[in-house]
Amino acid sequence: MSAPLRRAAVFSLYNERGIADEYVIFLLTKLRELVERIVVVSNGNLSKHSEVAVGKVCDQLLIRENEGFDVGGYKAGMEAIGFDELSKYDELVLLNDTCYGPIFPFSEMFSEMEGRNCDFWGSSAHQEMTPNPFTGTDYLPRHLTANFIAIRKDMLKSRAFKRYWKNLPEIKTYIDAILLHESQFTKYFTDLGYVAEAYVDPGEYGSHYPAFINVDETVINRFPLLKRRPFFHDPTFLEHYAIDLPRALRVLKETSDYDLNLIWRNVLRTSELRNLNTNAALMSVLPDKRAKDDGAAADYGNVAVCAHIYYTDLLDELLALTGNIPVPYDFIATTNTPEKKAEIEAALATRPGIKKVIVRVVEQNRGRDMSSLFISLRDLLIDDRYDLVCRLHTKKSPQVQSSRGNLFKRHMLDNLLNTRGYVQNVLDMFHDNPSVGLAIPPMVHIFFPTMGHSWFVNKPRAEETARLLNINVKFDESTPVAAYGTMFWFRPRALHKMFEYKWKWEEFNAEPDHVDGGLAHVLERLIAYAAQDAGYTTQHIMCAHQAAHNYTMLEFKMQKLVSMLPSHNFPWHVQLLSTWKNAGYPLGASAMQIPAMETQAMGTPVMQTSVKRSLAELNLATKSSLKFRAPMLFKILRPIYRGIRAVLKPRRSGR
Repeated sequence: MSAPLRRAAVFSLYNERGIADEYVIFLLTKLRELVERIVVVSNGNLSKHSEVAVGKVCDQLLIRENEGFDVGGYKAGMEAIGFDELSKYDELVLLNDTCYGPIFPFSEMFSEMEGRNCDFWGSSAHQEMTPNPFTGTDYLPRHLTANFIAIRKDMLKSRAFKRYWKNLPEIKTYIDAILLHESQFTKYFTDLGYVAEAYVDPGEYGSHYPAFINVDETVINRFPLLKRRPFFHDPTFLEHYAIDLPRALRVLKETSDYDLNLIWRNVLRTSELRNLNTNAALMSVLPDKRAKDDGAAADYGNVAVCAHIYYTDLLDELLALTGNIPVPYDFIATTNTPEKKAEIEAALATRPGIKKVIVRVVEQNRGRDMSSLFISLRDLLIDDRYDLVCRLHTKKSPQVQSSRGNLFKRHMLDNLLNTRGYVQNVLDMFHDNPSVGLAIPPMVHIFFPTMGHSWFVNKPRAEETARLLNINVKFDESTPVAAYGTMFWFRPRALHKMFEYKWKWEEFNAEPDHVDGGLAHVLERLIAYAAQDAGYTTQHIMCAHQAAHNYTMLEFKMQKLVSMLPSHNFPWHVQLLSTWKNAGYPLGASAMQIPAMETQAMGTPVMQTSVKRSLAELNLATKSSLKFRAPMLFKILRPIYRGIRAVLKPRRSGR
């Protein structure tokens, strides 16, 4: 039996807040089983806690300025070891913090690659692409991806290896790191006759970058590394390549013992929440009967219902649904008069399943259900006496037609408390997934103009309030992940910062000005981001009949809009509409304003110019796409394009 290989490793680490997450510590701990010497290079300062934690799992920790990206870190680590010293090892591993793992034992990959006859190898490779997607010209060479490359002894000892790093160009940007190092390293050494191999090879998966694009298939094939980027990358890219991260997570959960909480605790801090929820499909369509078939009753801890009951005529409706909670719970209510308090207490006195009843009269009804939660019930929800809470209120929505208000109400209540078995599934979800801190119905979109615009005028004050509460996460650009309608399940500790702050009644709008821009609507949009800041995910939950109604209506709306665009893919539609919007057409105008603008203002020079410019941009975008994707069709249609361009060409002023 041959002696085990002597390995050294240089691990390049960067975190803008100076944090070495638990996934990094876990990865380095597991790497130690196969690597004799580990040098960690931090591009930037580390917190005291992180410096101690990293120091325990490596042999040497270098903290340097954030220069040269991971490439600079690799070079600094090798120089710290010394190239002569490196030549004594059988293998040098250069890896960074852009992957989670090992989700399967590193030994499987290392054992496989020990049997390959090569001079250097990588965990994955990227296929050659023409033109180079980063420059639009020439080509991107086939290359091993820089997040994990192992170099063997002959190459380590070579003068070429030392010369490569000595002459490495200055790396100033992320693109530089790709164009000047990652895409060139493999070609440089294979051109010299060195042989490269990849554990995950594009030729076996049918895409140019399987570690990203075929993430589900690589997990099925027990690839030990899971890239971080699919969690937070633009969903437009994932949609275009049909990247199935949710499937990868399902397979990982079924076949690996890797702790998914290591992923959530890291990615929540750095992601835009809607991108994360979309890419990882953080939505559960739960059945009306309990999904677990073991029959065992889990310990869900102390459960409570917190309800603001302004309309007491809706109390029976609410209680019929809370009766679906399958475990004893406390019922905590707020209302606005002593008379209503007595009525609520009388109704609750005869209800089974309720352990304790607490009914409080709010000092004021400013802020309605939001102020009652964060002011009147603050003392009950800040001290961890409850593990799980269902937040409800009596909702009538008198400002809209009754059918619309009733649909919104059912959308919330059905998706929170539909049946006894459904609620048990919700409780099981929280019990089995400690990373879930908030469960909300998905965004209401039937009739309500939420999609793409649901910050409305609340974002500036939400950003100001987030700073006040020290909520330090990225906000989504146009459509926040939010508990629209303010009914939801939550762990109180997930919203601790919102309960910790001592709100004042006068900070909320006085009645009847319960409007956008007011604190109540701002807090509604902050709830999911407070949970994210606390390290918890937000899970959308739906019952089957609500999912059917919402999806079919959503599909109809989407196809109706797309039918008015040229037949093409979603990324192209996004680019087209972005061009149209940026050309000056007032896409931000409300649905009520647009018809009036079209009928009353189309004759004005400003509107004519705006629309004409928009049409010209649309014509140019169509021409560019055809020229790239269908050159023969472009030649046929070129006369038509020139005719349109002549009509839309701006007239020169006579001055």
